[in-house]
Amino acid sequence: MKIIIIEDEKASARKLQRMLSKMGLEVDTVLHAVNESISWLLKNPHPDLIFLDIQLNDGLSFEIFEEVKVDSAIIFTTAYDEYALRAFKLNSVDYLLKPIDQEELEQAFEKFKQKHEQHGTTHLPLAELKNILSQQQEKTYKRRFITKVGQHLKMFPVEAISCFYSENKGTYLQTMEGRNYLVDYTIESLEEGLDPDYFFKISRKYIVNIHAIKDMLSYTNSRVELKLKNFENHKVIVSRERVKDFKEWLAQ
Repeated sequence: MKIIIIEDEKASARKLQRMLSKMGLEVDTVLHAVNESISWLLKNPHPDLIFLDIQLNDGLSFEIFEEVKVDSAIIFTTAYDEYALRAFKLNSVDYLLKPIDQEELEQAFEKFKQKHEQHGTTHLPLAELKNILSQQQEKTYKRRFITKVGQHLKMFPVEAISCFYSENKGTYLQTMEGRNYLVDYTIESLEEGLDPDYFFKISRKYIVNIHAIKDMLSYTNSRVELKLKNFENHKVIVSRERVKDFKEWLAQ
């Protein structure tokens, strides 16, 4: 069986590869963008199954199907929430909600196998789905996060979070009160789901809440150092390539 992954976040693609490997499935190719995927599909035999992220860096993945007639089964991987997913359910489209769970992945693959054996490639209502998801560009953003602490689950509204940061291969949320908790996201995937009116990715390591900024200082190489509420043990620096966008974000 030939399987490819189309996913712009490389860490997510690697994680999905590892999960499929546990199931004895090897991924033939990993692609990261709309244009790259179009080029590959035009030059290569189409796979049996594609795991397809909806939102890629250079556009919605549905744009691939406008250029190439894809003869593959599709399982979408998505961070979109309830509104868009209802459209998927109504159209019997298979999807996995990020972060992907191993058991749900196995169930989705078994469902694919049954469909494939019975009906071959399933027709997708792509025009309808693209229209719905394009409207979702003005989507509702995440309003709360759940973290696990021992046997307990703790819930944090986004208003209570001063920043997200990566450290020692993990990603953490920092509360306005100064506590930090491990979350099951990467900085890249968090950026998609947070309201850009309030949160800004200042570097590969940090996403900050505008309401947590208590001071800003000039730093070396034209960068900016931020002082956040109750976050004294970290040096929070806006990377040089993000300074211009950061200042524009502040001035909105």
